[in-house]
Amino acid sequence: MTSVTLAFSSQGLLAKAINGFSPRQAQLDMALEVERAIEKQSTLIVEAGTGTGKTFAYLIPALMSDKKVIVSTGTKTLQEQLFHKDIPVIKKALATHAQMALLKGRANYLCLYRMEQFQHSRGQLDAQGLADFVNVRKWANSTQYGDIGELDTIAEDSTIFPYVTSTVDNCLARECPHIEDCYLVKARQRAIEADVVVVNHHLFFADMALKDTGFGELIPKADVVIFDEAHQISDIASEYFGESFSTRQVLELCSDVIQAYKTSVTDVKQLGKAAEKLERTCQDFRLMFAHDPERGNWREKLQNSRIRQAFEHIKEDLDFLYQVLKLNVSRNELVDNCFERAVKLLAKYDIVADVEAFEVSLWFETTRRHITLHQTPLSIADKFSKVVADSEAGWIFTSATLAVNNGFEHFARPLGLSQDNTLMLDSPFDYVNQSQLIVPRYLPDANDKKRPQALVDLAVPLIKACGGSCFMLFTSYRMMNLVADILAETIDNPLLVQGQMAKRNLLTEFIDNTDAVLLATASFWEGVDVRGDKLTCVIIDKLPFASPDEPLLQARSEDARRQGKDPFAEIQLPQAVIALKQGVGRLIRDVSDKGVLVICDDRLVNRPYGGVFLSSLPDMKRSRDLAYAESFLSAIHSENQNS
Repeated sequence: MTSVTLAFSSQGLLAKAINGFSPRQAQLDMALEVERAIEKQSTLIVEAGTGTGKTFAYLIPALMSDKKVIVSTGTKTLQEQLFHKDIPVIKKALATHAQMALLKGRANYLCLYRMEQFQHSRGQLDAQGLADFVNVRKWANSTQYGDIGELDTIAEDSTIFPYVTSTVDNCLARECPHIEDCYLVKARQRAIEADVVVVNHHLFFADMALKDTGFGELIPKADVVIFDEAHQISDIASEYFGESFSTRQVLELCSDVIQAYKTSVTDVKQLGKAAEKLERTCQDFRLMFAHDPERGNWREKLQNSRIRQAFEHIKEDLDFLYQVLKLNVSRNELVDNCFERAVKLLAKYDIVADVEAFEVSLWFETTRRHITLHQTPLSIADKFSKVVADSEAGWIFTSATLAVNNGFEHFARPLGLSQDNTLMLDSPFDYVNQSQLIVPRYLPDANDKKRPQALVDLAVPLIKACGGSCFMLFTSYRMMNLVADILAETIDNPLLVQGQMAKRNLLTEFIDNTDAVLLATASFWEGVDVRGDKLTCVIIDKLPFASPDEPLLQARSEDARRQGKDPFAEIQLPQAVIALKQGVGRLIRDVSDKGVLVICDDRLVNRPYGGVFLSSLPDMKRSRDLAYAESFLSAIHSENQNS
């Protein structure tokens, strides 16, 4: 027996360290393949169905290898769960002294310099923002790591955070007077010295693309790279291999220039005027787009002469600010930093203004205050596969949802990965007896005005049968809010709707209220773990195909057409299958869980591609009769109340 096999045995290290541990063949199979990939410095792709125990299956062989390991996860929540919950258990079980480090993006760390600058200027914040700043100051006196995640008394979207954290653009780096005490520098140093580093995908690719100065030394030193929730990485990687130009970056530059003018270069009035003019130009540009956040094709937008003219005005005003800054270089660190940022922003502007560029998608996205213009490469296969090949490391890609139609082509091809070494592990859960899949008949079409009411009429009896404990997952905010309004007038159960509060608080409320019903969109389709009788019914409003006017999808579809391929079969269908598998994965999270999945979309059974979805889902009992679902849920509810 190898040491990894022994660790997972009934008398092994894990059994001794974890109460109730029982060996799972699928978990051991995965662990042995991970061990092999690490030894051979090869690539492994693993789909590990819910309940396989994939986290331990990759962490045990990784820690036993005595090599430098980077684990990258999809979200900060999963990152923290790995670092604070899973790794300590394994470290104790293996009795290892390996050094561990948790590394987040720079926006998660307090910047002492920017906090000090804000203290002097007091900025332009409302009463809540200023109250939050008082809390930040108080916490800053006692924090050891400067991780703003410790500030649980301040809302995640507080207006204070941009003023007390740094960006790649406004960081003074080695010129900073607080460099010796910098929390970000210390966190990176711990990561460089550690044996195991836990990061997230955005941070990994920021480093790999060398967009974040001073951090590029981490990844080349890794002997093992593990991606958990790997189904997300293709789009994230594309974003980082591309370029973007944001009015947020421009306005932050203006804010810092104005601050420099008011505090240290008061004799250069032109500096303040140039920054204020550029601020107004950016704000006017944002007003030319819809008030509500949107995404769209940038090439098409630029055909509008008013928008093109407003965009050109940004270049003119940014160029003028650059000229004024150039005349004042070497006056102080902040002015020099602002000058360098202006140079970079002008270069980014030229990239996103080039509508003739080939093999890229040009698209925009807006928030209520800002607009970001993106240039994203349609393929990163060559670049990414070269990084993997040159690294001399073992690369493990795993998720509960990587395969489509029992194959990995959809995942591997865009990343240029070999499919020589793949593994597909079914969930150990007994889906046939633990669950039901219902595809209701006679629902109005997705765009029919009667659709929201029909979804409520369908949901109410199921909610009553299970006494709450229900997720309703939607593909659009519009439908979610329409259903929420009707449902609020129809049921007495506590109704939790995404957007009412932070995601973490919504989940806590849902778990605390056993009769609650939660309505949510894309961000709740994955990474949400609610076990037992807290969640027994998941209703999905329709198959999660991406919007056909989503700009990156449009560009990739057009590229597929040029190559003589079918964009629907190549891109849209596989993406939707992965998204649906994630949504379905919310229902059964443990061997004792039971529940009903309702997919309100006829296309699952009356379109040829419905078979691709069904073959990718767990083997559930299927029916089109809601009465079966009601009786199954009623039985679960009675059983839970009597236990």
